[in-house]
Amino acid sequence: MKWVKGLALSAAASSLAVAGGYKIPEQSINSTALGAAYVAHTMGADTAYCNPANMAFMEDKHYLEGGVTLAHLPSNEYTLVDPYSGESEVEDLPIPYLHYVSRPMGDFRWGVSLTVPGGLTKRWEDQPQKSFAEEFTLKVIELNPSLAYKIAENFSIGGGVRLIYSEGVVKSSGEVSRDMEGDTVEFGYNLAMTYKPAPDITLAATYRSNIDLEEEGSAKLYSGTTLAYDGDASVTVPLPAALNLALAKTWQERFTLEFVYERTFWSEYETLDFEYKGADIGGLTPYFDAPIPKNWKDTDTFRIGATVKMDNRITAMFGFAIDETPAPLETLGFELPDSDAKIFSMGFRYQQNEHLSWGAAFLYDSKEPVSMPAGINENPVLAHGGSFHEGGAFLTTVGIAYEY
Repeated sequence: MKWVKGLALSAAASSLAVAGGYKIPEQSINSTALGAAYVAHTMGADTAYCNPANMAFMEDKHYLEGGVTLAHLPSNEYTLVDPYSGESEVEDLPIPYLHYVSRPMGDFRWGVSLTVPGGLTKRWEDQPQKSFAEEFTLKVIELNPSLAYKIAENFSIGGGVRLIYSEGVVKSSGEVSRDMEGDTVEFGYNLAMTYKPAPDITLAATYRSNIDLEEEGSAKLYSGTTLAYDGDASVTVPLPAALNLALAKTWQERFTLEFVYERTFWSEYETLDFEYKGADIGGLTPYFDAPIPKNWKDTDTFRIGATVKMDNRITAMFGFAIDETPAPLETLGFELPDSDAKIFSMGFRYQQNEHLSWGAAFLYDSKEPVSMPAGINENPVLAHGGSFHEGGAFLTTVGIAYEY
C-alpha cells in the first residue's frame, strides 16, 4: 500500500508541475537566433513582446511579423536497473507567433503580440514511469497588447496586459489512475523601460508578472479498474514572474553585442494541491488530495547575443546562455526531469526589399545529466536513485516580416 500511495502522490505532483516550470522566451526569428539575448537591442515587430518600451524609438511605419517554431524534444532516459529504467516518447510541437507594431501617435505607440509562451507534451509508455506521467499535455496561448511612451529622446517606458488561455490533459495509469482535463483564462501585466546614455549604448529592463493558473475541469479517478470518482477538479500553479536587465553596445552601426541577466521567480511554486469542490473521494483521499511539496527556487539565467549586419542584405545572429533549473533533486519527477542547461543558437535575416524580410534560426538546449542519490526523493522509484540524461530541446524558427 505504501508503494501505491507513493505512485498516486507522485502522479498528482507531476500532472501540472510543468505548467509552472516550462517557458519559451524565444518568440521570433531574432529572439531564437540570439537565445533570448534580445531585450535592449530589439529591431522589428517582435519589439511589442520582447521590450515594448523600444517601440518608441522605431521608425515611422508599421511593423508586422509572423512565423512558427518547430520544437523537437528528444526522449528523456532514466537509468537505474531493470525494470525501473525507461525513456519518454519523442515529441514534436509547432509553436506559432504573430507580432505587430503601429505607427507612432505623437509620443505614444502601441503593439500587440500573439504567442505561445509555454507548453509541453511529455509521455511515458512503460511502467513504472507510466504510473507517474502517462501523458501531460499543456497548451498556453498569450495575447499581449502593449503601449509605449517616449519621455525623452533617450528614455522611454512601456507596458501591457497579458491575457492567458491554457488547457491541459493529465493521465497516469497504475494500481490507482487518473484522467483529468482542465482549462483557464487568466490576466497579468508586463512593464518595460529603455534608456540610451549614448547613441551606441542601450540599457533596458523588462518585467513580466506572476500569473496563478487556476486550472478547472473534470477528473476521473480509478482504483484498479473501478471508477471511484467522476466530477469537478481544480489545481492552481504559478506562471512565475521574470525580470530581465540588459545592456547592448553597437560598433559602427554594424556589430551589436548584448548581455542579458534574467531572474525568474520560481519560488512561488511551493506546493501542488488538487481540489475536488469539497467532494468526498473516499479511499483515494490520501492518494490524490494531499498537498505535494515542490519548493522550487528562484533561478538566474545569463545570456549573450551578437548581431552582425553584412553588406549582402543579410543580418547574422549568434547566442549563448547558461540556464539554471528551479527543481531541487528532492522534488524532481518524471513529468519534468529538468536540469541545468547550456543554450546555443544562431540564425539570419535576409532583407528581400525595402518592405519584406525573412529568415530562420536554430537553437539547441543542452541539458546536463542528473544523478539522483538514493534516499533523497520521495518518489518510490527515484528513492532508489538513478540518473536522467538526454532530453533537452531543438528549436527551428522560420518567419517573415513586412514593414510599410
